[in-house]
Amino acid sequence: LLLDELQPTKGSIRRSKTIQLAYFDQMRDNLDPNMKAMDFVSGGRERIEIGGKSKHIIGYLRQFLFTGKQAMAPIRMFSGGEKNRLMLAKILSQPANLLVLDEPTNDLDVETLELLEEMLVDYNGTLILISHDRTFLNNVVGSTVVLDGDGVINQYAGGYDDYLIQKQDKIAVQKTKTKVKPKAEKPSNNSPKKLTYKQQQELKKLPEKIEKTEIQIGEIQMLLSDPEFFQTDESQDALIRLARLEADLERYFDKWGELE
Repeated sequence: LLLDELQPTKGSIRRSKTIQLAYFDQMRDNLDPNMKAMDFVSGGRERIEIGGKSKHIIGYLRQFLFTGKQAMAPIRMFSGGEKNRLMLAKILSQPANLLVLDEPTNDLDVETLELLEEMLVDYNGTLILISHDRTFLNNVVGSTVVLDGDGVINQYAGGYDDYLIQKQDKIAVQKTKTKVKPKAEKPSNNSPKKLTYKQQQELKKLPEKIEKTEIQIGEIQMLLSDPEFFQTDESQDALIRLARLEADLERYFDKWGELE
C-alpha cells in the first residue's frame, strides 16, 4: 500500500506530492545479473551527486567496500551479501526523502552493517525499517511501530528494547488499575448527575492537567526523536516517565468522561 503496489480494499490513501521514495527489496528483484555494478548504481555515468557533492562512481562504491575491479564486474559475480551492499549503495545515492528498507541487514558482514548504521543515522529524510535484527533497530530508529493484535497499531518512542520497557510499564499500570474494585453502580435515572463540590473542582482542573501532561509528553517525545539521546544515561528514565505520563493522561480522560 505504501509503495502503491496494492490498492486498499476500503478507504483511501493520501500521499504528499513532494514525496520521493526509494525502496530496498530483500528479494533483490531489481538486479540485472549482466549489468556492471558501477552502471547499476550510477545509471552509466562516471560521476554521481551525493548530498550536493559530485563523486566518482568508483570512489563512491569504495565507501561500500567494493574494489575498483568489483565495481566494473557484472552483478552475477557477486555473493548475496555483496548484492545487498550494491542495492544499498544504489538506494542511498538517490535524492529520496523517504527510504523504505525491507530487511536490509540480511547477509551483511559486521563491517558493512556498521557502515549502514552510520549512514542511516545521518540520513535527513524519513526512514521506515522492517527488520528482525533488534540490535540494528535499537541503534538506528527513533520510534517503533508495533502490531499489537486485533487490528491495533501503536507507536513507541525509541528502539525495540525501549518499546519492551514501555510495554512492561503500561502492563504494570494496568494491573494496578484493575486491583481497585469499582463501586457498585446505583440504578440509573433520567435526571442529570449532580456533582459534589469536590467533584466540580476536580472537573474544573482536568483540562489544565490534560494540557500540562500533553506538553510534558511532547517534550519527552522530542528528546526521544534524537537517536543520540539514547546514548545518554537519562534515556531510560525518560522512557519510564513517558509511560507514566501516558498512563496519567489516559486516567484524566477517563475521569473527565466519568464526571461529565
